[in-house]
Amino acid sequence: MSDFPVTVLGLGDMGTALARALLRAGHRTTVWNRTAAKAEALAAEGALTAATAGAAVAASPLVVVCLLDYDSVRQVLAPLGDALFGKAVVNLTNGTPRQARELAAWAAGHGAQYLDGGIMAVPPMIGSPAAFLLYSGSPAAFADHRPVLDLFGESHHLGEDPGRAPLYDIALLSAMYGMFSGVLHAYALVRSDGVAAADVAPLVGRWLTAMSGAVDGYARQIDSGDHATGVVSNLAMQSAAYANFTSSARDQGISPELIAPIGHLMARRVAGGHGHEGLSGLVELLGQGRPGAPR
Repeated sequence: MSDFPVTVLGLGDMGTALARALLRAGHRTTVWNRTAAKAEALAAEGALTAATAGAAVAASPLVVVCLLDYDSVRQVLAPLGDALFGKAVVNLTNGTPRQARELAAWAAGHGAQYLDGGIMAVPPMIGSPAAFLLYSGSPAAFADHRPVLDLFGESHHLGEDPGRAPLYDIALLSAMYGMFSGVLHAYALVRSDGVAAADVAPLVGRWLTAMSGAVDGYARQIDSGDHATGVVSNLAMQSAAYANFTSSARDQGISPELIAPIGHLMARRVAGGHGHEGLSGLVELLGQGRPGAPR
């Protein structure tokens, strides 16, 4: 029902966006933040403000946590202990799989259902069709509260292991930062020759969109362990050409540090006798994964 009570702990930009999505849907929303002034705007929009985290948790059966890091989460939740009994705790704080599993075990020890989550959106996207969120942990909590969770964005439950959502979250963010590193280097490179970043941006976007088609193909090669079938640009050729990337940067007076690491990996893979393969083979230099996992 639309007036179902929900608590939000943490009112940074993302926590505030989550609370606003709840308020727009008519939920009785209690908010708390260590700096109380951050709750004032939401109070003016209809949120109930709690003076303490304990009071905020007591107000709702569903507690959404969105803080800076897991240390902050532990500092806020640890004193509450058994006050979490019977509650569903949805932790949307960015962290690691290990941290999520440890916190889930702690929450279970205090009688709480626990979901860990990854928000694949920036605050202005919350509640829009572009946003999606990853969850893992208690299947019952996800099923019971999915109508609320869907207010933030499209919800995906990845299984009972609470570490799975942060694993996916970090993986997707890693892909994003890899892309952004290349984009920033590209802009620095053209700017060094007096070209405005905005002039080349349409071409950068077009090229990245075209190259995004490689994502599924790389996944198939990595899962099969076959990096050589259907290769159209072999690693030996790419590695030889990559020297021009770092040389051009230095000639233009900019640092190649955003793009240099992949060049070193290419050279290592070629030196190991894999020059006939495609770029996906670089994953083999990063670790083999758990025994029995897909290669």
